[in-house]
Amino acid sequence: MEINSADPAAGRVTIQRLETLSTDAELAVRTLLWAAFGDGEDAMTEEDWRHAQGGVHFLAEIDGEIVAYASVAERTLGVDGRLLRTGYVEAVATAVGRQGRGIGSRLMREVNAYICGQFELGALGTGRFGFYDRLGWQIWRGETSVRTPDGLRRTADEDGYIMVLPTPTSPALDLAAAISCDPRSGDAW
Repeated sequence: MEINSADPAAGRVTIQRLETLSTDAELAVRTLLWAAFGDGEDAMTEEDWRHAQGGVHFLAEIDGEIVAYASVAERTLGVDGRLLRTGYVEAVATAVGRQGRGIGSRLMREVNAYICGQFELGALGTGRFGFYDRLGWQIWRGETSVRTPDGLRRTADEDGYIMVLPTPTSPALDLAAAISCDPRSGDAW
């Protein structure tokens, strides 16, 4: 799927939704992600990249150059005893020299539309609330946990860092309720 739009500040932006990435696209995306996330606590890791690879890829391109990326992986989140099929957003980034021009927002609007058409809920972990809030995402205020074979394991460090996007098929949500995710390697959320 391609969506084209013109933006005088950004040039002609093409957004694609892909099930898999070519070798060249994967290399370009990896380069973009590692540069955009930088060093330090928020740096991109190989584990983060593996989480993104398991989903549907969204690319924003200008003149054939990948300038923004996001992935939506299917996960199962639990809220109030109900398991919800969730589109979990991973690895959202815009190339450093292209930030602040609306490209990431345009890409996320396509991600939102995809989630709303395919899932009961959208979710992501972030510390950049303002960016997602203006796109309809809401901060989850309840306790977070991961479901393990031994029961729930609290992930208190994630409390207040999870955001959700209600979809047309979402049940009524109490954003102060406890929420849990399915287990995975690396960061649970």
